[in-house]
Amino acid sequence: MMSNTVMSRVKPWLVCALFGAVAGCNSDDHDALNTIDSVKMQQTVDALAEEMLVPGAVVLLHTPKGNFEYAYGVSQYGASEATRFDQHLRVGSNTKTWVGTVILQMVQEGKLKLDDPVAMHWSGVPSGEQITIRQLLAMKSGLHNYTTTFELNQMLDQDPTKAWTQDELLTLSFNYPLDFAPGTAFGYSNTNTVLLGLIAQKLDDSDLPEIMQRRLFTPLGLSQTLFPATTDNSLPEPYAQGYMYGTNLLTMDGALPEAMQQQARDGVIAPGEQTFANPSWGWAAGAGISTARDLVVWVEALVGGELLSEAMQQQRLASVKPIDPDNPNTAYYGLGIARFGRLYGHTGELPGYNSFMGHDPDNKVSLVVWTNLAPSVDGRDPATVIAAALIKQLYRPVNSSN
Repeated sequence: MMSNTVMSRVKPWLVCALFGAVAGCNSDDHDALNTIDSVKMQQTVDALAEEMLVPGAVVLLHTPKGNFEYAYGVSQYGASEATRFDQHLRVGSNTKTWVGTVILQMVQEGKLKLDDPVAMHWSGVPSGEQITIRQLLAMKSGLHNYTTTFELNQMLDQDPTKAWTQDELLTLSFNYPLDFAPGTAFGYSNTNTVLLGLIAQKLDDSDLPEIMQRRLFTPLGLSQTLFPATTDNSLPEPYAQGYMYGTNLLTMDGALPEAMQQQARDGVIAPGEQTFANPSWGWAAGAGISTARDLVVWVEALVGGELLSEAMQQQRLASVKPIDPDNPNTAYYGLGIARFGRLYGHTGELPGYNSFMGHDPDNKVSLVVWTNLAPSVDGRDPATVIAAALIKQLYRPVNSSN
């Protein structure tokens, strides 16, 4: 199991158990949905947010049986401004779905092939002749995840506004041997998506912010979504401020020490603000900015294949496989997309922000949740925990006739 350090907390392969018992990770039995119980769902969000010390959260759940839209708490710790649906946040590894879509568009255009070796498009990658573009997208390259390194986490604590270069990120990864031989296992690594971003820039002869705007955001009308320049620490107005208890080094192994957890619950210590920490260390793997409503539009387009050909979209969804072939109830991952129960999508986390987005194309369910605290003091991903609880209330149990 990977370390729980920043952005490696985005572990869709570990959260499927939260969804699978009711939603059916490997089931073709599409039971009807329960009718939305807004009162019960609001109580659930309130209880979980309070339990995890979350200052604010936003939920957008759209279904044929009704919608549940709820803004919980405040957008600034200790203040009174309520959270809003139009507030911007850092969406972390949901950015990977943007990069994956761009790469698949380029495959359609003949600019590269999924089974091209990485060395054909980017030099200096360890085992670059053996690692393919497909393996980068599917997290099967074996390249070490630079965000699990002590060096990165130490610098994030010492200089949170540092603008990282992609060369610095790759060097952090390449200083370590491969975690496994390419194609032989699943290993979530932000190094994969940084390489895909660099390759996209090279093939499109443009920078990543412009590529994403032209290829993704403008066609879908995502006017509140952007990929910032590496030197940009800001968030567009309005925005929710993001918080984290402890430090990046302290949370590398997940939960804070028990004594600190209790101090946080007792109000003895306050969370530190992470709003304007520079996200360039995530770059193509996690620097994106959006809003809840834009994320709903995006995840429906992502799963519906609006920006890909029908054949490419079918290939993308078919690529989503259990990350442990011997255990179909683990989560599924594919070509820059994950699956949680019946919902395709992704999760995202940077210090201060956690987000979940998912869409079930069979039952026409869309769910986006974000929180302005990440992680919780006990190491949980707050938005994912809330999303899982709501999904369990929405879906009838598998094989239930009630």
